[in-house]
Amino acid sequence: MSYLLFIDESGRDRKESHYEVLAGVAIRDRNLWELVRKVQRAELECFGRRYTPDNREAKAKALLKRKTFRLAGQLHTIDPRERRELARGCLDQGSTASMRQLTGLGQAKLEFVRSVLELCASCQVRAFASIVPRDAPRPASGFLRKDYSYLFQRFFYFLEDSSASELGLVIFDELERSQCHLLVSQMAKYFQETRPGRERAGRIIPEPFFVHSHLTTAIQIADLIAYIVSWGLRLGSMREPSRPELAGFAAQVWKLRHETRREGRAFRSFLVIQDLRPLEQREVPRA
Repeated sequence: MSYLLFIDESGRDRKESHYEVLAGVAIRDRNLWELVRKVQRAELECFGRRYTPDNREAKAKALLKRKTFRLAGQLHTIDPRERRELARGCLDQGSTASMRQLTGLGQAKLEFVRSVLELCASCQVRAFASIVPRDAPRPASGFLRKDYSYLFQRFFYFLEDSSASELGLVIFDELERSQCHLLVSQMAKYFQETRPGRERAGRIIPEPFFVHSHLTTAIQIADLIAYIVSWGLRLGSMREPSRPELAGFAAQVWKLRHETRREGRAFRSFLVIQDLRPLEQREVPRA
């Protein structure tokens, strides 16, 4: 048996969000198809059709942008059956949609996200996130960034806690080809040439897979979680303001975390990384 870790990110451009988030969702292989079918069913129940019937992705920044909450709140809560028809009409009509249709679509988006996170909980999905402040120092070398290595550490601990034999497969949203080659090279170096990497290669397959996010439901779930963590979840050392309207979703995501202990220390699957540089690249204060 194996767990598949689907990984996506939010805030990587370091423009609007205060935090850059690398998020992963671990799904047991035997639960994956059940989750995919249920998410697709929820999409039809909320929107009356596929939200994006072509090759576009249902991105979190479209589902959960501030405008969605404003539109959803401009009228009372609409009955689910009517809301579904209004949402479908809004998607079909586009710029000519009525105020009530826009409201129905806004409410349908929020209900869809709630449903997806509830389905993750029911299918025993576990969420992981490396959270990096926008102004955190960056490494100058081509080594694997610490947000990746820490994410793999937490995933490794999760696999150890799951059973004595579970393996982990890592699946990324496909990047530009040169970036994919670079990441494969960095992961190979990490898993083959570092002591922690060699240890973790016993449970995590070192070579990742790449998929198109608009064709892969689980990558879209990772995108949702990355966005919610970036904008709505705040841990102790995260001082920048959050968006209060995301608090309910952040609480759902928080329940998907994994916690464990190693040698008396607590480890959570969500962590904040203040400095991405390896020790040898940090400035040493002069005496």
